[in-house]
Amino acid sequence: MKFTAAQIAGILEGEVDGDETVAVSKLAKIEEGTKGSLTFLANPKYTHYIYNTKASITIVNSDFTAENPITTTLIRVENAYEAFSKLLEYYNQVKMNKTGIEQPVFISESASYGETIYLGAFTYLGENVKIGANAKIYPNVYIGDNVTIGDNVVVFAGAKIYSETVIGNNCVINSGVIIGADGFGFTPNEKGEFSKVPQTGNVIIEDYVDIGAATTIDRATLGSTIIRKGVKLDNQIQIAHNVEIGKNTVIAAQTGIAGSSKIGENCMIGGQVGIAGHLTIGNKVRIQAQSGIGRNVKDGEALQGSPAIGYSDYNKSYVHFKNLPKIINRFNTFEKNNKNE
Repeated sequence: MKFTAAQIAGILEGEVDGDETVAVSKLAKIEEGTKGSLTFLANPKYTHYIYNTKASITIVNSDFTAENPITTTLIRVENAYEAFSKLLEYYNQVKMNKTGIEQPVFISESASYGETIYLGAFTYLGENVKIGANAKIYPNVYIGDNVTIGDNVVVFAGAKIYSETVIGNNCVINSGVIIGADGFGFTPNEKGEFSKVPQTGNVIIEDYVDIGAATTIDRATLGSTIIRKGVKLDNQIQIAHNVEIGKNTVIAAQTGIAGSSKIGENCMIGGQVGIAGHLTIGNKVRIQAQSGIGRNVKDGEALQGSPAIGYSDYNKSYVHFKNLPKIINRFNTFEKNNKNE
């Protein structure tokens, strides 16, 4: 896809300073710009690159003044960074504006879908699947029986959505995501062997949820695993059976949440956090990366840390760790009194 400076200026409501007919077909950093590429200058630290960049078009703030000759065509806008972000969004929309049904695909006779749908090659739609309008299902996606998917949903290549899953509107599901696989449910018998506990529930994902690549969300044993409206999940997260995540919570990569834990609204959870099962995490909780959560957490708490030592030793040490500030104060007072003597 090629765009001229005049077309880009129209999209961004900017003003062309240079050749309106020059065209670009790719994006680049200003220091790595080549002929046919578009870049932007927002940080003053990078200003010196504009005099040598080979990029055909550069987006700049409207008050930019060149102190040396430049060869790149400028598009002047009120805020170069915001304008470039807007352009990226527009570019993605154009790039992803696919419609129609590629071949081969398998669509069950009882499946249905809305207008302006895109189904990529080798997609599978099971019995009674319902997909809304303007959905984009990329190649090699599996959608099991009785799945419901809302409007404006994007499911990228290779995702697997198991039976009975419900997905709301305006969701993004990235490649390699698995939604609705069996939860980790086993019970020991008298011989010390483990028997499978049937997982008969489902997964419910509400509107405006983003799910990163290779994240897994298990179906409930009974009832539903629920991801509330506006949740944003990074790559490679494990969410176990019967977990509930409150609206507008964001979770970074490699976090693991064990079964039946409930996480509140507007929480921020860092990468590689481990949350034990059957816990309740309050609203607006902040958990730093690599923390281990083994207790209920109240609204608004900020937590960090997870020393991996023997369980019994840890419990004993934790009592002293909680009192460490008091112990230090007592020690400092004792030392000060001894010096005075």
